[in-house]
Amino acid sequence: MKPALSFLQGPKPDEWQDFPHGEYLKVGIQKRLDEWLPRMFGYHMLKLGCLSGQMNTSASPIKHQVCVAPQGKHVGVFAEIDELPFYENSVDACILSQCLEYHSDPHHILREAHRTLIPGGYIVISGFNPFSLCGVAQMLPFSKEKLPWSGRFFTPSRVKDWLDLLGFEIVGDERFIYASLARGSRLSRFAPWRRFCRHYLKPMGSVYMLVARKRVMPLTPIKPKWHVKPKWTPAVKGAGLRQTCQDKD
Repeated sequence: MKPALSFLQGPKPDEWQDFPHGEYLKVGIQKRLDEWLPRMFGYHMLKLGCLSGQMNTSASPIKHQVCVAPQGKHVGVFAEIDELPFYENSVDACILSQCLEYHSDPHHILREAHRTLIPGGYIVISGFNPFSLCGVAQMLPFSKEKLPWSGRFFTPSRVKDWLDLLGFEIVGDERFIYASLARGSRLSRFAPWRRFCRHYLKPMGSVYMLVARKRVMPLTPIKPKWHVKPKWTPAVKGAGLRQTCQDKD
């Protein structure tokens, strides 16, 4: 398994239209995201990355929503998403759409999200599944120079391991969009093919979505054990010697 930390540079998406079938990809993610947004309550929501900022999250009761990215049109706070300028336990939800694939240290991004989330806060992650038609297309010549294959695809199980180590509880896991996402591919647009894949190829969706909640185990104070102090009786000098003499007699 290759380490998550990497300094390889490649094309990075600033808008969904940078992907082949980008609008179709965005609609598929938006449909699954809308199922979870009404469950997210609180005061503050962070959308990490330019693509996350373009997702419609108005279905969530959270009113204050901010996009954080180094650059872009829909950015509210200009900052690196692996160095968030927010206090600990101050955010109620984080959205990361196609974000981990195009940054050098994805695990550090998750650590920062965990730091800023309140206990019970939600994190929603969508990404490209390497064990899919899209992942197979990544092995084609010159694919590394094009989006979306210029990024590093991490398996959903690996991302779940990272979340588990940070203390998250996985509450949602889904695969969808059964196509290579290459220009000209239209397989996932046919209803019979979609039904076949949902029944027999469900783990091989080109896109995955993970939903997790931050869990913090409360500290249980250990009560001190009180012991009754034994009574102390001083020994009488010479008492042991007299008792010995009496035994001899």
